[in-house]
Amino acid sequence: MAPKINRLAGSIGVAAVCLCLLQGLNEACAAASDKSADWTSSWGAALMVPSAKAALKKEELGEFTLRQVMRLSAGGNRLRVRISNLYGSEPLVLGAATIGRVGRPASSALLDSLETLRFDGQAGVTVPPGGEYVSDPIEWKAARGDDLTLSLFFKALPQQQSAHVAAHATQFIAPGDQSSQTDLKDARKATSWYQVSGIEVVADPRPSVVVAVGDSITDGSGSTMDGNDRWTDFLIGRLAEEGSATAGVVNAGIGGNCMLRECIGPPLLERFERDVLQRPGVTHAIVLIGVNDLGRLHRGKTESPQSRAAMLADLKSGWRELVQRAHKQGVCLIAGTLTPYGGSTLYKPLPENESDRQAMNDWIRTSGLFDGVADFDAAVRDPAAPDRLQGLFDSGDHLHLSPAGYRAMASAVGLNRLATCSAARRQQ
Repeated sequence: MAPKINRLAGSIGVAAVCLCLLQGLNEACAAASDKSADWTSSWGAALMVPSAKAALKKEELGEFTLRQVMRLSAGGNRLRVRISNLYGSEPLVLGAATIGRVGRPASSALLDSLETLRFDGQAGVTVPPGGEYVSDPIEWKAARGDDLTLSLFFKALPQQQSAHVAAHATQFIAPGDQSSQTDLKDARKATSWYQVSGIEVVADPRPSVVVAVGDSITDGSGSTMDGNDRWTDFLIGRLAEEGSATAGVVNAGIGGNCMLRECIGPPLLERFERDVLQRPGVTHAIVLIGVNDLGRLHRGKTESPQSRAAMLADLKSGWRELVQRAHKQGVCLIAGTLTPYGGSTLYKPLPENESDRQAMNDWIRTSGLFDGVADFDAAVRDPAAPDRLQGLFDSGDHLHLSPAGYRAMASAVGLNRLATCSAARRQQ
């Protein structure tokens, strides 16, 4: 199902815009004028239609509270949340929403600082199919590394939802409206994020924002549940240690994603604007994509010299398109080389498949197209068998990385490119 995206919702609430234009209400206009604030993306997730297994069962849940845990990458003194019904088949009716701080890992309990979120001054909001709504800003002292809870009381949930399936973090579902409760009663666990696309802060000075986008290797397959040990998490840690002003890091990976076609989730070429370029404050994109494009060609038994050459040509064309779109908006694009997957039980690559991966990586390193290259391949490959991951870095499936491997990937990102590229690009 193709989403009906309301572009106005990308920066301010839909209802705020409508009320301001049609009725001139002071409160709505004040909310709309907040678009001039220097909002910075501190957390985000790329959304898709969840599988039947991951989808929430509307008929079973009735009215319920969903408490979701997110870790901020940038601090600030104001905060707002994006509620999304991007792929919704029906209106999303939200009765209440609160923000709190996590009391202990993998727990539904709150520590303190429970704050109510409002939407044009109201406790709840109805988000139409394909729409997105931004909460009213609240005063909130947020720090990089804070674990927040977003508690949403759903009065009506769409049959088809908008979710990020592989959260690699525990969420909690409880009956009725428990959004203001310190600890949820009769809660059960889930492992996906639902109906929320971003959390944004206002900081002074305003930091730049890196959006990492790609497939399951960016999404964090192989990382530890609730461990926050994806490569993007380690990158946040590196930035903190270096005291870098480039503080915001958003993970927009989708497991199984492809550059060119709809594998799992919309292809990167389709979702690049929404998931990367429309993030408030974005200055850099780190893109790692192509393993699934190459692997699925082989697995689909359509591999031939002609089809392989066409795939490489199409991938290069896709890269050029991404760079052009990013530069048009003053965003610097750093390309990641494709990590090894020799021995993968999923794709079972042949020598020809590995040759294509090597050719793609050589082109990424030498084309001169990009504002920087993160040589993930060089950081994690086995020197004795370059088509394979180093043993310590292998999660066990010879495709995805272990937390140690993700740490090595984060070390391959040149922080100097994050510090210098945006200023140079904005001068062009």
